[in-house]
Amino acid sequence: MVEGDETWTVLRVLRWTAGYFRERGLDSPRLDAELLLADTLGVDRVGLYLRYDQPLTDEELASYRRRVARRAKNEPVAYILGKAEFWSLSLNVSPAVLIPRPDTEVLVEEALARGGKRTRVLDVGTGSGAIVLALASERPDWSFTALDLSQEALQIARENAQRHEMDGRISFVHGDLAHLPEGPFELIVANPPYVPRGELAGLMADVRDHEPMQALDGGEDGLEAYRALAAQAISRLAPGGCLLVEIGAGQQDDVRHLFQTAGLLDVATRTDYAGIERVVGGCAPL
Repeated sequence: MVEGDETWTVLRVLRWTAGYFRERGLDSPRLDAELLLADTLGVDRVGLYLRYDQPLTDEELASYRRRVARRAKNEPVAYILGKAEFWSLSLNVSPAVLIPRPDTEVLVEEALARGGKRTRVLDVGTGSGAIVLALASERPDWSFTALDLSQEALQIARENAQRHEMDGRISFVHGDLAHLPEGPFELIVANPPYVPRGELAGLMADVRDHEPMQALDGGEDGLEAYRALAAQAISRLAPGGCLLVEIGAGQQDDVRHLFQTAGLLDVATRTDYAGIERVVGGCAPL
């Protein structure tokens, strides 16, 4: 953003930033510009349209420039703002947790459909708490346990639970997915690491260079976490309880096989809204 004689109005700033981001090869230049500017000015995106002719103060410009510089280095907008939205919930995020994706809402939908009146849920690798908080927002009679290996992630999940006044309904547990809490649970849900190790270097820079590698690295074939979950499922689930996991594109056959080999029944997949098989579920015998 170069100084000049013209006044830096909201509209001029947005146009300049969108063009700059486009030159940098960012995927959504105008949206990124709007999100960063709206947060800088303390308004929503609609508020920007109502202020197109409003000049920015020197302080606002300086703050906005710092954010633009960070985004130009591929830092995700959610980390710059410190927040992301999932299931209509505003969540605190940091580089200690994955940024929640809309695709994961299909896992929430499947869990809601599978649960009963009073359901005990274990969320494995809770991260920001996105999945467990989405479920808790819809099912006040359910009880929840959220597990994560990262203490930093658990702290963020706790803060998000407190922010939405759900912390009294969720037990936060520090631990590894290789050693799940005893349960029994009617539902175990997880969005585990599933990127094959050899593909990590080819991820988009936003993800590869900024999101936590521990939450991405699925081992040599991307299936390490699914093996651990499948091996423990029947011993941790109540009779008839279900394990539901998010998967990467193309992993459905391998994960279904792991579930079936572990003795889970009624193993099935569910597609996301792009038609990609995104969730695999299987249930313990009655």
